[in-house]
Amino acid sequence: MKNEQRYTKFWDFYPYYLTEHARPANRAMHFIGTALVIVCAVLAPVLQRYYLLLLIPLLGYGFAWIGHFFLERNKPATFQYPLYSLGSDFVMFWHILTGQITDKVREAHRKLGITNPWE
Repeated sequence: MKNEQRYTKFWDFYPYYLTEHARPANRAMHFIGTALVIVCAVLAPVLQRYYLLLLIPLLGYGFAWIGHFFLERNKPATFQYPLYSLGSDFVMFWHILTGQITDKVREAHRKLGITNPWE
């Protein structure tokens, strides 16, 4: 982990999380995984196909970990901050959906004094 600070508040963690998702391709993988998680969570009860809920961890973590290990080339923050990372996935999803993500990532890098290697 680049930043050895221990996070105890979600909104303090989120900028760090964004710096770990600096590469747009990694964010795209997270977006796809989170979208599929939402689809499964909605469709399972609607279609009464509850086995779809079993796909949630595979889809969510699968896309995210491919993004980290092969694209961003870093260790997923979920290993150290599982709940903050889960929440951050959904916040980042919203920021991507609403077109705010580029500014949020830049702001996070500035706040933490880290250069974005993908810009």
